[in-house]
Amino acid sequence: MTTTAIPETRKRQKLVTNYGHPEMPITETVKNGFFVIDSKWTVTFWNKTSEELLGVKAKDIVGKNILEKLAGFLPINFYAVYHKAFLQDTPVHFQEYWAEMGSWFDVTTYHHGDTLSVSFKSSNHPSQLSSAEQQLKTINELYKYVTEVTNDCLWEWDLQNKEIFWIDGGHKRMFGYPIENILLPQTFWESCLHPDDKERVITGLNKIINEATECKWQEEYRFKKADGEYAYVHDKGHIIYEGDIPARMIGATQDISYRKQLEDKVSQERLAREREITDAVITAQENERAAIGRELHENVNQLLSIAKMYIQMAQRGEKNVQPYLADSTAILQNAIEEIRKISQHLIVPDNHVVSLFDSISNLIVHLKKVYPIKIEFLTGGIDDNKLDKKIQVTIFRIVQEQTNNILKHSNARKASIEIQRYNDDLILDISDNGKGFDSSKKTKGVGLRNITSRSELCNGKVEIISTPGKGFQLRVILPFPPVD
Repeated sequence: MTTTAIPETRKRQKLVTNYGHPEMPITETVKNGFFVIDSKWTVTFWNKTSEELLGVKAKDIVGKNILEKLAGFLPINFYAVYHKAFLQDTPVHFQEYWAEMGSWFDVTTYHHGDTLSVSFKSSNHPSQLSSAEQQLKTINELYKYVTEVTNDCLWEWDLQNKEIFWIDGGHKRMFGYPIENILLPQTFWESCLHPDDKERVITGLNKIINEATECKWQEEYRFKKADGEYAYVHDKGHIIYEGDIPARMIGATQDISYRKQLEDKVSQERLAREREITDAVITAQENERAAIGRELHENVNQLLSIAKMYIQMAQRGEKNVQPYLADSTAILQNAIEEIRKISQHLIVPDNHVVSLFDSISNLIVHLKKVYPIKIEFLTGGIDDNKLDKKIQVTIFRIVQEQTNNILKHSNARKASIEIQRYNDDLILDISDNGKGFDSSKKTKGVGLRNITSRSELCNGKVEIISTPGKGFQLRVILPFPPVD
């Protein structure tokens, strides 16, 4: 004889169902009467609480016409009230008095297709309960307390009959539907799904049910509230199997609209920041191109024009052409030097030929030849060969950008560049003794915006310390990277 092992997850699932009532649907544990009638007033379902409240056994009324079976017992306006409920597409809540029983009933109905689901409870229901009834009452209260404490909407889903039982008012409190403890057709839930989410959610659910291999289902989607607005929800449930067939699912729906709003806000802020970074980069590129254009037009172009004029004068056959040719050669050499300067500004030195620190030192040498400023360069605790290429390019461009800002705007006589490692961070400090500015009032210019953008692309951040008349300090903090 062979045996087939039952997956442990399914064993546990069955054991915990309804707290000791593994085969009992939730419609039998809540202390609400519940019955279903069709368009011909024939009763198709009648739970045990309905038996207790109305004194009619299910076996005596299921399949019978309720108007005929309970004639003389039902309220006079029963037909009119419930016929009107048949015409409603949304759940209806009302109270009615049954004179024959001397009781008021709190009633919720929901019409779908050719059936009407009715959930009711009596204010005169006897309070003396048996131990079994007390246990069911405790379970029902537990469901209610859970919904109140967690703000979850509890439900049980009959997967085979495609019906959902909404438990103890969670959906009423969260989504505004005036119903609790009532069985609803799955199609009502489907009708509340946002059109953009509907196909995805239903397809995913059907896949899990048809494959019958999972014990859990969860999904996020938009759910229509009673006022027509949509809420973002997170739905999750545990599937209960009967044999190998997924029979029921018990779970909870949580309103996550606030979380989604925060996520959308963060996403929008991130997109805005990315647009700002892109704008800063593009602006910097355009300014750089404009500066190169001016340099070529106002300087190099003028030098080449003069050299051309001297060569033309020599070509006319003047007796003493050597001075013209010598001047032309000197001017052309000057133009070549100017073009080399532009190239050095545009091209980052090859890391395999010149190291980052050497490149910065060379930049300082060239600047000191042209500008009357003393620039000090210090390093500590870093081997630039252990910096990846992206970080090296970022650091070099920031140094270029900030030294350019110092030369243009600060009127400084001294400046310093320091690169050091502190724990897992690389710290780049560039400071000067120039005129400074009030950093709390003045907005960042294109140069500083470009520096900030470059550092953020490497997950870094920028700090600025400046006071009018007391110089300027730029600090860039980058995560210390592995070797490229």
